[in-house]
Amino acid sequence: MISRRNLLASAAAVPLSATTSRMFLCMHQTTSAGSTFRASLEGYARAGIRYVEITLPMIGEFVKTGNIAEAKRIIKDLGLTAVSFGGVRGLAEPSAGHVQAVEELKRTSALVADLGIDRLVCPCGTIEKFTIDDYARGAENLREAGEVVKPLGITAMIEFMRGSTFIGTLPTALRLTHQAAHPNVRPMLDCYHFWAGLSKFEDLDLVQSGEIHHVHFQDVPDIPREQLDNTTREIPGDGISPLVRILHKLAEKNYRGPLSVELFYPHLQRGDPYEVALRIRHKAEPILQQAGVL
Repeated sequence: MISRRNLLASAAAVPLSATTSRMFLCMHQTTSAGSTFRASLEGYARAGIRYVEITLPMIGEFVKTGNIAEAKRIIKDLGLTAVSFGGVRGLAEPSAGHVQAVEELKRTSALVADLGIDRLVCPCGTIEKFTIDDYARGAENLREAGEVVKPLGITAMIEFMRGSTFIGTLPTALRLTHQAAHPNVRPMLDCYHFWAGLSKFEDLDLVQSGEIHHVHFQDVPDIPREQLDNTTREIPGDGISPLVRILHKLAEKNYRGPLSVELFYPHLQRGDPYEVALRIRHKAEPILQQAGVL
């Protein structure tokens, strides 16, 4: 049974499709992992950012001395909108840790609902060995995840990751979400995993209109591909990804929503959130303008 608290939080969440008809820049709190929940949000707001993706480490540390109601007040008072929450791993792939992942999903989705957020990133970063027969079980696992988040009005968004041995490309993510056929399970696109991994630009043609539910927005550095890893993500505009072409194609596929900048370089994560967010705005907004999506 859904609690009254979670029901009210879910009802208060306004779908992004009802608030915007364009794409918009968003800051992912991972980009400021060396900061605090409050300081990161204050820096983003001061830099003119209006949308944020909340992370569990940040909010988890905050509620040790504060509470969810206070966190929501901070977000609102700063003129920010929390559009997504990242993320719960291990939900799709058949593994010994699947039961534990579902329990984590239950705990995290209750927190997400309390924050009034309606979408949850679910990365697939496994490096285990799988067979073709495991994908039928993967679709069942995603349906199970959909049933967990459905009463809370949350969408579980499957994030393919470039090094994953189960969902490492856009076509596989699309295939599994289609097979799961659950209204609360949707694919998302991470621009870094897309361009640095095994996906091809033409794979975007496989996306159905309005199907992509969320986008992480980063660039790929101009280094040998063999040197790329999960941390080598550049500010949009500082790398070699065809971001304008990607945004054009997403617009053709009727994506409307956040472009959430998630970066891992220590000098950015330890930097002043205001200065980092302002630098990201100055680099990224011209790309959005050139693509005609801002």
